[in-house]
Amino acid sequence: MNNRVLIEDKLIYFEDIFEKFDCIRYFQLLINGINWQQDEIIMFGKKVKVPRLTAWYANPNVNYRYSGLLLTPNKWTDELIEIKEITEKISNHKFNSVLLNHYRGGSDSMGWHSDDEKELGKNPTIGSVTFGYPRRFLYREKNNHNNKFDIELKDGSLLLMKGDFQEKYQHSVPKTAKAVGERLNLTFRTIK
Repeated sequence: MNNRVLIEDKLIYFEDIFEKFDCIRYFQLLINGINWQQDEIIMFGKKVKVPRLTAWYANPNVNYRYSGLLLTPNKWTDELIEIKEITEKISNHKFNSVLLNHYRGGSDSMGWHSDDEKELGKNPTIGSVTFGYPRRFLYREKNNHNNKFDIELKDGSLLLMKGDFQEKYQHSVPKTAKAVGERLNLTFRTIK
């Protein structure tokens, strides 16, 4: 397992957390077994569809609110518990929820944001697992948008965001005109 520290104590990238066989198996189980939905959010005063499919799984009564949405949890699946336990072991952190994103192609995306909702507490630890087609993950300083960086998140990888990363940085998964396949992203969180 290779790891690379991108920002000291704040952003660490681990490649090859999962074997290729497990990546394929988890991808298929999640594509077919998750309760995917496409929510609508208010942007610039208009209702728009979220540009990807999402799902919220968590311990009972662990709700999550972002972009005007209130997410109530689906019950953990066996494969989500397996992936969560691996993520917890590597991160040395316990999670009680996961927000899943299904990027169906290059036009599915995630705009610039920070995971800084009050339910996450100060300096949250978030473990972001990728299965499927690699996509670019951009991050930039909140105080200097010209100071922008990117990394390609590969199949079977884990990106660990912790410390004051959410306070000082924004991140995104931009649209791409390139022909890309489907990608699943699981962001494990601890709701206070």
